[in-house]
Amino acid sequence: MSKEKYEVYEQCLIIYLGEEVDHHRATQIKIETEEIMEKKFIKFIVFDFSRVKFMDSSGIGMIMGRYKKVQCFKGNVIVTGVKTTVDRILRMSGLYKLVHVYSNVEEALGALYTEGDYSHCEITC
Repeated sequence: MSKEKYEVYEQCLIIYLGEEVDHHRATQIKIETEEIMEKKFIKFIVFDFSRVKFMDSSGIGMIMGRYKKVQCFKGNVIVTGVKTTVDRILRMSGLYKLVHVYSNVEEALGALYTEGDYSHCEITC
């Protein structure tokens, strides 16, 4: 059974990650997000890290892969709830140059859907 929880809100896929994002979990998340993205028009992906205690480099690859998928739709990836251990990995990888960071999912959705203006999250493909 998956440790992650997935929700779709308009064009946004929200992924509530489990406690660990290792090679096995990252591979499973990739598969599950592909299935959701095939069924829905997903423009934004929010990764909620609030429960994550461990992440290795495969988590970086997973995020980058999702980033590449949505950027051609002028979408973006957002991370929320990042704790110190994961923050260090994201900083060292340079991912903060590509993704948006918010304290929590509600704040991220508020920023995305304020007056229907997505321009602050658009990236030209």
